[in-house]
Amino acid sequence: MFIKKLFIALIMFLPYTARAQSARIKIPNPLQAENIPELAGQMIKGLMGVTGAIALFMLVWGGIVWMTSQGSADRLKQGKDTVLWAILGLIIIFMSYVILNFVFTLIGSEA
Repeated sequence: MFIKKLFIALIMFLPYTARAQSARIKIPNPLQAENIPELAGQMIKGLMGVTGAIALFMLVWGGIVWMTSQGSADRLKQGKDTVLWAILGLIIIFMSYVILNFVFTLIGSEA
């Protein structure tokens, strides 16, 4: 059964491979980066966005824990600490973006 499905798949894609060998096909660049510094800049921007979203989530989570502590000293401290560390994390993320943007400007690439 598996061999039959494999054979059918090969027959279906065989014309595409034959056409690719006979004609010059320009393959689009999915990364949209022409060199290593541009690729690194795009990766850093993506990671900054992900870490910023995580820090924002932790800020909201700390606020929820703080508001639902109902007078419990442990949960109140946990909520405050979560909010404090989330804010510090956001500050570190923004400062690292500024530093990386400065470094990429020095080497002549856009981050």
